[in-house]
Amino acid sequence: MPDAIVVGGGPAGLSAAITLRQRGNSVAVVTTDAAASGLYKARKVDNYPGLPGLSGAELLERFLEHARGVGVEFMAGQATSVLPMGETIGVAFGSEVLTSACVILATGVAQTSLFDGEEDFLGRGVSYCATCDGMLYRGKRVCVACLAPHADDEAEHLRAIGCDVVAISPKDMRIIGDEFVSAVVADGVEIACDGVFIIRSTVAPHLLVAGIDTEGGYIRASASGETSIAGVFAAGDCVGPPLQVAKAVGQGLSAALSASEYIAKR
Repeated sequence: MPDAIVVGGGPAGLSAAITLRQRGNSVAVVTTDAAASGLYKARKVDNYPGLPGLSGAELLERFLEHARGVGVEFMAGQATSVLPMGETIGVAFGSEVLTSACVILATGVAQTSLFDGEEDFLGRGVSYCATCDGMLYRGKRVCVACLAPHADDEAEHLRAIGCDVVAISPKDMRIIGDEFVSAVVADGVEIACDGVFIIRSTVAPHLLVAGIDTEGGYIRASASGETSIAGVFAAGDCVGPPLQVAKAVGQGLSAALSASEYIAKR
């Protein structure tokens, strides 16, 4: 079990991971392919001090080389849930759950509109992780909104554990129910179900951790990276503008210093 998990392999996450290693902590970074990030696609970055004129891909590769060189471990996968579990915190990604003493969220921002009812029923029938929540629906009917390449794997996992799975690829969807989900209306067709798994390539940062304080869709964090949940820190674009590399790197360092102090006090 690493001392800390960083969710996100962009400038904030890599800065945090490097700082944690320099403080003597073991750290795992859970991240998707860097090529999917907005920074990677930037043709030229001219406002990062000391490294002018690099493309976004070149700048990220410099950061990655530094992180690998100090012993940061990388875990490939899309984080779908962060789960405080008393003395530890779990991060679900793919079919795995990794635990640690603390977590730093450095997810960037998700350019995705939520479905009607999605946030209202989060934890009451809406989930993003079949591995985490699938057993709750064994023997029940669930819809899987297939909006990412790995969605078929998630649907197959749910079938394998005994769920009645309806796979859909909706352009428009509404989630309905009273206290819990009772149906989804997908492209005008109502489908009765006990739950819905929404499988996207990205998850909005404030939906990763149930109950975390947010403002305007961004995670609320102090200047030193603390969030409303003990052991969970945040840095970079997910805490709000300006959405700039230099700011993200600085916030990643600050969050890592706070996380290192948190680890030391345990």
